[in-house]
Amino acid sequence: MSTEERQNFQIFQGFNNSVLKPNKEEEISQIIKECYKKNIPLEILGLGSKKNIGRNFQFEKTLDLSEYSGIIDYKPEELYIKVKSGTPIKEIRNELDKNKQHLAFEPTNFGYVFKDVSDEGSIGGVMSCNFAGPRRIKVGSVRDHILGFKGINGKGEIIKSGGTVVKNVTGYDLSKVLSGAFGTLTVLSEIAVKVLPKPDSNKTLILKNPHLKKGLEYLNLSLSSSSDPTGAVFYPENFRNNFSFNNLTFSGPITAIRVEGSKSSIDHRIDNLIKELEVTKDETAVLLKDQSDIFWEDTRNLKVFSGLKENLIRVVVPASEMFDLLTKLKGFDTKYFVDWGGSLVWLQLDNLNANIFNDIKIIVKSFSGYLTIIKIEEGLKASADIFTIDPIKHKISEKIKKSFDPKRILNPGKMYVGI
Repeated sequence: MSTEERQNFQIFQGFNNSVLKPNKEEEISQIIKECYKKNIPLEILGLGSKKNIGRNFQFEKTLDLSEYSGIIDYKPEELYIKVKSGTPIKEIRNELDKNKQHLAFEPTNFGYVFKDVSDEGSIGGVMSCNFAGPRRIKVGSVRDHILGFKGINGKGEIIKSGGTVVKNVTGYDLSKVLSGAFGTLTVLSEIAVKVLPKPDSNKTLILKNPHLKKGLEYLNLSLSSSSDPTGAVFYPENFRNNFSFNNLTFSGPITAIRVEGSKSSIDHRIDNLIKELEVTKDETAVLLKDQSDIFWEDTRNLKVFSGLKENLIRVVVPASEMFDLLTKLKGFDTKYFVDWGGSLVWLQLDNLNANIFNDIKIIVKSFSGYLTIIKIEEGLKASADIFTIDPIKHKISEKIKKSFDPKRILNPGKMYVGI
């Protein structure tokens, strides 16, 4: 028996199981080839941290990549790390910490929303879903940090794109197509990610009690200021009690602006920012590094929605439209906070039905925005469009799906009907 035949025999010994757990790239390829031959739809799963985001869809087997894990190559001096797609984000962060490096895009942690505990998931899931945290305003999204990848398409063919250094731009566009496709185009096997040095230090300027319009103005002004912020967020009063720090003694809404860099420059830049925003020292507080780190980790982790039982929607609009959007949404019984300097809002809706959701979708579209349902009542999930998309982009997505996954066996229907 040849080596390939022995591998196939070992793989398909367990092929009748509903959950398939490969630990080699060749095994992933063989499993998909067999599913392609037999028209078997697959659920693609990393560590399951984002499993509940997306549409419910029909599948016969689950391709579980939790055992396909490990760091393949890490070159701190060249600012990249190459890992298997099932590698936990926590493991990658721990390795990068040893060299004072990090994933600068701050992947969003949905664990507190779904499980009330931290669960950052795998690097494959992070790339597939493209959810970046507060530092996106400075460094870009997840897809902007992918140097290259290997993956297996819907025919079981292994494909490769990009490289491991920033100078090698080959394949960047393909990485961007797959990042945000929620596993509907390929099963990622290896990912090379750009890493960056951690800032020496950081502090956070807190502006007290601004109403929404003023808070958004502060965010806008801070982004265009010389202070070069790496985080800019507005929390209304209903979330104020979630943040208790020694230096934060006032109540009411807060605007928070993070400044990172050398210790010698931070105080100077914060002083300049206070002047540029035309506020007094009495209207501000400053969180030192330890408290600042906690504040932004809680923001990245969506801690204000910890244990959420209601519905959560993520909306992105041009920052110039955010105030009018939230004014329009006042009648929908929402709780929210605003990130990305005013262009991202997380909406908690205590009451939601198909009509209300459709109204919200129309409003968001009228402000040139798009939304993603993060958490929704199961009764609505089958009928709601989890991701908004216009008809032209839907047609393009259908063609892309067909080229990567002609028989629609990879997460079929997770994003859109027919894709």
